[in-house]
Amino acid sequence: MGKFTHDDILDTAINEIKNNATRICICSQQPTTAAEAITTYKLAIKTISSSDFTGPSNGDVSGRKLRSNAHAGVTIDSTGAATHIALVDTVNSKLLHVTTCTSQNVNGGELWNIPAFDIEFADPS
Repeated sequence: MGKFTHDDILDTAINEIKNNATRICICSQQPTTAAEAITTYKLAIKTISSSDFTGPSNGDVSGRKLRSNAHAGVTIDSTGAATHIALVDTVNSKLLHVTTCTSQNVNGGELWNIPAFDIEFADPS
């Protein structure tokens, strides 16, 4: 028997991120809580809103995706190795999504660009 999930179900998860993410954080390691993303492992933080995303739209292979648009000139607050990008809902203290980035050493006061990236939910297989 085949498996199926309607796009509306996948879009609900995508829209939770899109409509509630209030901060994008550059982190020195993978945060597991909102507090870790915005304080403990934070190298930089930027306020964001739903207009900083594109989607939901069809995934590259299947399912649905949300694009986090690029952010230029984000000021680095602390020196360290940037390894993760986190999306946080600071209103409800929720860590919504974490992804890896190419590890790069950053120094306080530098400006850093966060490239666009996709969050994809695949169709069931």
